[in-house]
Amino acid sequence: MKLILFDIDGTLVPGASSEARFARYLWQQGELGVRQLLAFAWFCVRYLPRFGAHVLQKNKAYLSGHSTAHIHALAKAFVADELMPELYPPALKRLRAHQAAGDHVALLSGTPQFIADALAQALGVDHSLAALCDTRGARYTARPPRRHPYGSTKIDAAHALAAEADLPLSQAIAFGDSISDAYLFRVVGEAVAVQPDRRLSEAANGAGWEVLLDRVDRA
Repeated sequence: MKLILFDIDGTLVPGASSEARFARYLWQQGELGVRQLLAFAWFCVRYLPRFGAHVLQKNKAYLSGHSTAHIHALAKAFVADELMPELYPPALKRLRAHQAAGDHVALLSGTPQFIADALAQALGVDHSLAALCDTRGARYTARPPRRHPYGSTKIDAAHALAAEADLPLSQAIAFGDSISDAYLFRVVGEAVAVQPDRRLSEAANGAGWEVLLDRVDRA
């Protein structure tokens, strides 16, 4: 048995990120009002000096004021109706193969935890670890997330998943699409670049990482 780590955005979910899709879903459902839009804009202004180019990735203020139970219910419906039909078939096929082999599959992503949890449940995946949005009194706030696995911080998250599964990270297999996933790729046993961006493609060629592209597995 091995630990198998799947990124979500760009890996299982092609195109627009799962969070961007969910925000659009909330808008279509009439769940985003003036309060949320103003909170989102103010977050960008307030935290731009702190987060710089990553300020939008850290901005979860569009959730502010909503109850966690309500958002979780919406996320479950969103994943079932909007996300599952859009999963990238080659990556999904690999995930199913690892499940069939008895491996311990986990989702590791910077998307909000409630989206990762809903997707993990829909896929029958063992665990998920993603961005933990800030809450107070069972409602979301406009503050930065308490946890946001991205880039080098994915390594710490992967260690936590490995410890929970009691499996060595050094023998794990990681799937990702972005150069930011290269941090994690360097500490696992095997790495698979799924529809990689240009920089990850170059890194994969240099490191000998497998590339999964255009529904064809290529070494």
